Amino acid sequence: QVQLVESGGGLVQAGGSLRLSCAASGRIFLINAMGWYRQAPGKQRELVAAITTSGGSTTYADSVKGRFTISRDNAKNTIYLQMRSLKPEDTAVYYCNAHITQWVGDNLNNYWGQGTQVTVSS
Repeated sequence: QVQLVESGGGLVQAGGSLRLSCAASGRIFLINAMGWYRQAPGKQRELVAAITTSGGSTTYADSVKGRFTISRDNAKNTIYLQMRSLKPEDTAVYYCNAHITQWVGDNLNNYWGQGTQVTVSS
């Protein structure tokens, strides 16, 4: 099985910073694209940032461009989300997502972490 475990969430004042981590573990052959999504109360889950296998290409939601940075460490099967200049509207549960094949010839399957709460106070 594959597990994605997020950490680093918490309560921060507006203008502050947080760094989220997501580590993948279990039977893994290859991790393809990885990303962070978030879901605020009463809203749909939305993509925050994504990164390709090599880390050479990244994508950001317009609302976080210039404030958030996604990165990955393939040696540790881990991605990070550095969040700066946080705003109350960034408050949400943040989920890690990864596309993973578990063995040679396996399909590319989609996995989610359990989520970590980020709360930004005004």
